[in-house]
Amino acid sequence: MNKGTSTTLSRRELLRGGSLYAGGLALAITAPRPMAAAMAQQNSAAVSLNATQWAEAEAITARIIPTDDEPGAVEANCVNFIDKALANEDAAAKPDFLLGLEALDGLCQKKFKHGFAALDASKQDALLKSMELDEAQPWSSQQISAASFFEMVRAMTIMGFLADPKYGGNQNFSGWRVTHYPGPRHHLGGYTPAQMVGEEEIITIWGDKQ
Repeated sequence: MNKGTSTTLSRRELLRGGSLYAGGLALAITAPRPMAAAMAQQNSAAVSLNATQWAEAEAITARIIPTDDEPGAVEANCVNFIDKALANEDAAAKPDFLLGLEALDGLCQKKFKHGFAALDASKQDALLKSMELDEAQPWSSQQISAASFFEMVRAMTIMGFLADPKYGGNQNFSGWRVTHYPGPRHHLGGYTPAQMVGEEEIITIWGDKQ
């Protein structure tokens, strides 16, 4: 994770590039989550996180996929995806997630007298960089390292950005718009040969032409 403009560019390239799909993250993004989907369809109220935890988690996602001229994690409501996932199919990760948030808050309070969400972007990025390198101090949790917590939030943020909106994230198809993914077509019989070779435009699931 780099800082400044290069960070934004590298994140955008990661989301649009094939390297994202080389490992297990692609499987996680496409894995069915029927319980999370059902809960997300019912409401967007927090079920796994309290108000403070929601704000802190959302602030982390906002720096992982920042908003610029295109929507980021906040616009995609990635924190809602995380909240619903932790209450359902990813419930086993919830204890570590909450311990990681607690350790990060303790660090921020000790160093800055404020929670992560109240810090400016440069301080947030510097903290996340130190977590990624497992150099964040003081880090109180013995159960989950700073690096492991960072990777957990990073992975879940990307999942929330790119997974089907029915799971609570990718609001207004934000992630699919950024990555130029038009949405699944299998229910419409797939793409025509003319669309496949670029002779006909592809209509996205939200109605735009590509």
